[in-house]
Amino acid sequence: MKMPVRRGEGAHRPARQQPGWGWRDPRSEFENLWSEVGRFFQQGTTPTGERPWVPLVEEEETEDAYLVRAELPGIPRENVSVELDANELHITGELQEEHHGKVLSRRTGRFSYRTMVPHDIDDEAVSADLADGVLAVRIPKSPQGKRRTIDISAQ
Repeated sequence: MKMPVRRGEGAHRPARQQPGWGWRDPRSEFENLWSEVGRFFQQGTTPTGERPWVPLVEEEETEDAYLVRAELPGIPRENVSVELDANELHITGELQEEHHGKVLSRRTGRFSYRTMVPHDIDDEAVSADLADGVLAVRIPKSPQGKRRTIDISAQ
């Protein structure tokens, strides 16, 4: 007597293995590897030995400026520092741990984000605004670095 076989399985195609029998999902394996690599690159340490975390950041270039937006929910303005050193933008700060009731499952402690900005910026006109948990840094482009058309005169 023949055993029933699922459609698509048979002599030419092996049966699927169940997760408990050694089956591995390549997608979840890749996601695990990706998060481990991300943790590896975030492992700078502070003088106290703790590791700072990196906030979610979005960078955008417009016609007249470079915009950097960082998600910093619950962090007061006094605990955030924005510095521009030559062509490197540093966003650092700290979120203090609160002990009210249950333990929160959010990041606390020091955070740090660094990015390089192009040399064609007006470093005197940089502005930063923290509203609704989003830090927005606007770095205007220098007027000297803009492209312009030059008229050719006849002699």
